[in-house]
Amino acid sequence: MFIIIGIILVFASIIGGFMLMNGPLSVLIQPAELVVIVGAVLGALIVGAPAKMLGLILKQVPMVFKGSPYSKTAYLELLLMQYELFINVKKGGWLAIEEDVTDPDKSTIFARCPKLLANHHARGFLCDSLMMLINGASNADELDLAMEAEMETHHEEGTIVPGILMKASDSLPGLGIVAAVLGIVVTMQHIDGPPEEIGHHVAAALVGTFLGLLLSYGVLSPIAANLEKLGQDEGKYFACMKAGLIAFANGTAPAIAVEFARRSIFSVDRPSNIDLDKLMRDIRPR
Repeated sequence: MFIIIGIILVFASIIGGFMLMNGPLSVLIQPAELVVIVGAVLGALIVGAPAKMLGLILKQVPMVFKGSPYSKTAYLELLLMQYELFINVKKGGWLAIEEDVTDPDKSTIFARCPKLLANHHARGFLCDSLMMLINGASNADELDLAMEAEMETHHEEGTIVPGILMKASDSLPGLGIVAAVLGIVVTMQHIDGPPEEIGHHVAAALVGTFLGLLLSYGVLSPIAANLEKLGQDEGKYFACMKAGLIAFANGTAPAIAVEFARRSIFSVDRPSNIDLDKLMRDIRPR
């Protein structure tokens, strides 16, 4: 929602300022220039990115318009779910949560955290890590290394699409100049015409440069930056899971392990210790 408001504000400010300067709005409507710029940048994307990366672009760009799912409520759900997992392990050992981890969709514990269940990557990250402890396949130090490796890989994957979009954004001003040069070529063919006609063609050519700069710095670059921030937000969600699980695997009490996880959250999304403590008191092991 906010990105739509931002884009509308960008266009409204520019068009409104142009009209305040008594600029004729009709001169900005140049479909030919738009076809050259948009078509060229889409072609450059296809040339510059492997086919599987183009699929990632189609998958991730809509996320910008949905916004980050990792709110304070989402973190509170995660912390409470971790606490319930930990107290059940404390009571009955790691096997007490085996059924929950192997089939989280049917788990009453995981049902406490619908945001996690809806996130394929986050759910797999937590369940795979828990299964390593349930099976006795690793200790806390080994699990720490495994989770860190997966987080690094996920972070690298998350930078692919913003990087591609930033390169496309960087090319837009140049493609705007290409469109402008084509407009000048058309203008030169009418150099013997009346001044009004020459002026119209020059204005149309300059709109190409304007559109290239506008789409680059006003639309595509902000979208790429937003995607990059969303990736950082998701990385912090993963870090919260890791902090709590590693602390508990090292023998820390469930409530203290959850506190480790809570303190790994950005302050803007971090639930207060008092609110969390009140809710944890209502949770009992099965």
